[in-house]
Amino acid sequence: MTHSPALVALPAFEAAASRLRGVALRTPLLPVDALAERFPHGVWVKAECLQRVGAFKVRGAYNYLATMRPEDRARGVIAPSSGNHAQAVAYAARHFGVPCTVVMPVTVSPAKAAGAKRLGATVELVGTTTIERIARAEELSAATGAVVVPPFDDDTIIAGQGTTGLEIVDDLPDVATVVVPVGGGGLSSGVAAAVKARKPSVRVVCVEPAGAPKLSRALAAGGPVTLDRTASIADGLLGVRLGDRNWDHLSQLTDEVVSVEDGPIRCTMRFLLDRLKLVCEPSGAITLAAVLEGKVPADGPIVAVLSGGNIEWDGLAAHVADEAMAAETADPR
Repeated sequence: MTHSPALVALPAFEAAASRLRGVALRTPLLPVDALAERFPHGVWVKAECLQRVGAFKVRGAYNYLATMRPEDRARGVIAPSSGNHAQAVAYAARHFGVPCTVVMPVTVSPAKAAGAKRLGATVELVGTTTIERIARAEELSAATGAVVVPPFDDDTIIAGQGTTGLEIVDDLPDVATVVVPVGGGGLSSGVAAAVKARKPSVRVVCVEPAGAPKLSRALAAGGPVTLDRTASIADGLLGVRLGDRNWDHLSQLTDEVVSVEDGPIRCTMRFLLDRLKLVCEPSGAITLAAVLEGKVPADGPIVAVLSGGNIEWDGLAAHVADEAMAAETADPR
């Protein structure tokens, strides 16, 4: 008889929340009043785009550094990242006064690279995939003794990211559905586990770019698969493979997986800017895009996690400038 792998449990999420108090922001849960007619039970957004360093990643990164042995942390840390994890580890490293190097893709957005440098990190650009970044981080670790802070495939990271889910259930006890983006799986697995630990009846809907179907392919195959390539404007969700521990959680806790094309993501970025006055990067807007596309069950209160807002002005303007898009977002029905 086979047994399902053990999952991160509620005490770990609660301990992480305690460590993060005063470090990570308790981001607001905002009602989307413009959607009240179409969704009578209500739609809310969990605005992690307003989080310190502009994304949820600070939760997991700080939790990881805070639980390291001081002598290990003093050797410095290395973060392989598409952007937001790099900034989060740099932020946590600055808090603890230790050196930080980040390994980012050559395609990283200028805003994310500049953010890591501003926080004191040494930035190295390598390749385009998560696998390439992790390999280079491990090389640097072997040469310098610095510790690699995993971007998603780690229980301590999952526990930190899952504090987002605790806040959702605390702030909206009657939530019926939580919609979360899927990249490597750190946020989605953490939120799913934390939400269901507090309220098992909540439905967890995972959203991935149509051009990066890691979770749907893994569910079909019965385990993580490595995609040949990924493509989407949602650059934070373009890893080619789920983490193993993230798969352990998502395979047991995901109620539904949906995908979204780039067009609706752009429209949702414009909608968030026009109607909620929120700047959201494509990877963060993808969850509300799935709601607006009618891909999320509307039989109870819905919370869409807006995972990040790190986008430079030129990139934002290019995504939201289309006049036809402006007309479409004026009436989200």
